[in-house]
Amino acid sequence: MSNALYAAQVAVLALCYVGLGIGYFPGLRMNRATIVLAGVPVLITLGVLTLQEAWRAIDANTIVFLLSMMVINSYLSYAGFFNLSLLYLLRLTRSPLGLLALLTFGTGILSAFFLNDTLALVSTPMTLQLTRSLGLNPVPYLLAIAASTNIGSVATLSGNPQNILVGSFSKIPYLDFAQALTPIAIVGLVIQIGLLYWLYPEVRSTKPCPPPQFPRLRLHRPLLLKTMVVTTLLLIAFIINLPLAESAFLAAAALLVTRRIKPQRVLKNVDWSLLVMFSGLFILTYCVRSLQVLNIFAGWISSSLGLLTVTTILSNLISNVPTVLLLQGFIPQDSTQSWLLLAAGSTLAGNLTLFGAVANLITVEAAASEGSVISFWEHLRFGLPLTVVTLALTYSWIKWF
Repeated sequence: MSNALYAAQVAVLALCYVGLGIGYFPGLRMNRATIVLAGVPVLITLGVLTLQEAWRAIDANTIVFLLSMMVINSYLSYAGFFNLSLLYLLRLTRSPLGLLALLTFGTGILSAFFLNDTLALVSTPMTLQLTRSLGLNPVPYLLAIAASTNIGSVATLSGNPQNILVGSFSKIPYLDFAQALTPIAIVGLVIQIGLLYWLYPEVRSTKPCPPPQFPRLRLHRPLLLKTMVVTTLLLIAFIINLPLAESAFLAAAALLVTRRIKPQRVLKNVDWSLLVMFSGLFILTYCVRSLQVLNIFAGWISSSLGLLTVTTILSNLISNVPTVLLLQGFIPQDSTQSWLLLAAGSTLAGNLTLFGAVANLITVEAAASEGSVISFWEHLRFGLPLTVVTLALTYSWIKWF
């Protein structure tokens, strides 16, 4: 291979990851999915891989698991499960500090079992409405929602897309993963409350606010019952260590057999762009390994501290999912400690900046549409210490565990 061709291949690959990191190209109407989708055929044309190799590079287990969880989340949302859960939590207290604790732990617990981005979408509007009705500053509560969806999702393999990837590659049993990382999630949520308590004096009050007007709850009871039964059975399947992708696929299939909701309504809630992006990322990862452009990190990744450091840096440069896909090739399948560091590090690093995780952006954009602005610096003064402390906790715990 000529030096010029190799340079062109690496340049196209680097351009793809730059686009993934910032989420767009200036002057072009492209998102992460179309950036990947445009880059892959160029790499095929340049001879990095063939079309058949690109197809084989896609991990079917991960794509099926992610698609199935999106379908399940869609049914839970239509049935009213998420709003019902949050509303019951919010009826327990009306004090500023109690509300902060309930939103943090309620969102964190739900995020452990259902994709965290869904929780950010559902809980942000309700949190805004509630804080306004109580006359509270919404910013600390919105920061709590964004961070707790990330921290809570650390606990299980089904909590977020990067954990799904780690589960697919490492074959760590669901319960073993939860046993290792749930303590980090719990302590991380407590640390989050402490930081917000310190940064925002107005949340410290334990005096009840006047009774708010709760939003009208819309439930689809028959669908809710069916969805809860199927979801419970799915969680049992995870616990007894049945195959993740196959179990989720069967659960999604059971929900799709229905007379109550048109399939178009469910399928439009599936994030097809994310599935396309995931598929493309598998192909880009194959290209990275083929061109050996990450060998420079091999020495760093061989140590636990180096792996966590590289994971944190890359997660904030190119996002957590691409980071997991890039680094997984350097980790032996039986190195459970390294897989746990990769999963926890890539997730908790998302709290560092406003752009570190999709859940952050969802919360901020939804809040901005309702007139509540969270600046980059306001998020950073909360996210920086939270990330440093939780990552230090992660390193210490996993090394001991």
